[in-house]
Amino acid sequence: MKIGLVCPYNVHKQGGVLEVVLALKTGLEARGHKVKIITPQPRGTEELPVKDVIFVGVSTDFRAPSHTTAQVSSTSGEESIDDMLETEQFDILHFHEPWVPLLSRQLLQRSTSVNIATFHAKIPETLMSRTVIKVVTPYLKSVMKYLNVLTSVSDSGAEYAASLTDQPITIIPNGIDLTKYQTDIDHIENDHQTILYIGRLERRKGVKYLLQAFQVLAQDNPDCSLIIAGDGPDREKLELLAEDLQLTNVTFLGFISDDLKHELLAKADIFCSPAVFGESFGIVLLEAMATGTVVVAGNNSGYIDVMQEVGTVSIVNPKDAQEFARRLDMLLHEKALREVWQKWAKKYVQQFSYERVVKQYEELYKEALKEHGHR
Repeated sequence: MKIGLVCPYNVHKQGGVLEVVLALKTGLEARGHKVKIITPQPRGTEELPVKDVIFVGVSTDFRAPSHTTAQVSSTSGEESIDDMLETEQFDILHFHEPWVPLLSRQLLQRSTSVNIATFHAKIPETLMSRTVIKVVTPYLKSVMKYLNVLTSVSDSGAEYAASLTDQPITIIPNGIDLTKYQTDIDHIENDHQTILYIGRLERRKGVKYLLQAFQVLAQDNPDCSLIIAGDGPDREKLELLAEDLQLTNVTFLGFISDDLKHELLAKADIFCSPAVFGESFGIVLLEAMATGTVVVAGNNSGYIDVMQEVGTVSIVNPKDAQEFARRLDMLLHEKALREVWQKWAKKYVQQFSYERVVKQYEELYKEALKEHGHR
């Protein structure tokens, strides 16, 4: 098969959707398929970050319903799109986040391929989001009629799209490269325990609630430390909050490399992601599981979708500082519970390997070609 993976976001910037697209490309090529990424031209650069990238149009700033700002596609000429599609002759066009303007609709209106969509994002229930949805919904409805197959990474991610169509939505989860998180570093049991957060420092990630809970936890655990890795618009406010709460064992690292991320995950006693909304899945939770690090996670619908079975003990309301602190304390100190959790996670996370996820998409493509007939 010849497959075009349509990514509306800037390919020069890290992000969950781009990571999935790149992993799909690598995995599908290993299975003998020809794959290209179709994406808007990032502003200010002409360098290709990966091979087999087709730039269509240019990117512009767009504030997503998840309260993050990204560079996404703006208008491109119809003639150039026709020329590209005629030259490439894709069997499958796979659109990631087709609700993001404008690239997906421009391609879909002119595509003769089998068109598949994947919805990644969870639309948060906030006033701003409802305002955005009033604009996005008519746009997405105009896109849906061109799509042959719909998928989502989780039930939460599918919720918005499902409200606009009777068409079935296939759930194919996000994945990770499990081999990257296998480590020889042991989780050493000692009196000095570490809680780790890795992610964007923005409101929806709930880091302020982690700081408040850590203040409660530290009263009986003065040797426990909290490491916050990542950057974002709320970093200065969070650093000031840590000072106001008189937290002496909190370290802000800023943006970190993948190598340091792996090292920190392996050495941490708990990985904590207290996101309060806007999560459709939770790749960071899988990364911690694969490393063998116990997780505490916010009770947003995306994380609840991931943390099933024994993992439900990890879910907590981050806005309740007392309960949040108790859960952290329990999963820090209850050795038997930690061992049960780690044994469960080691087995459970296997289903999210990229090898399995890519295979699911490959099978979906083949079935879609049979059902919808390619040219």
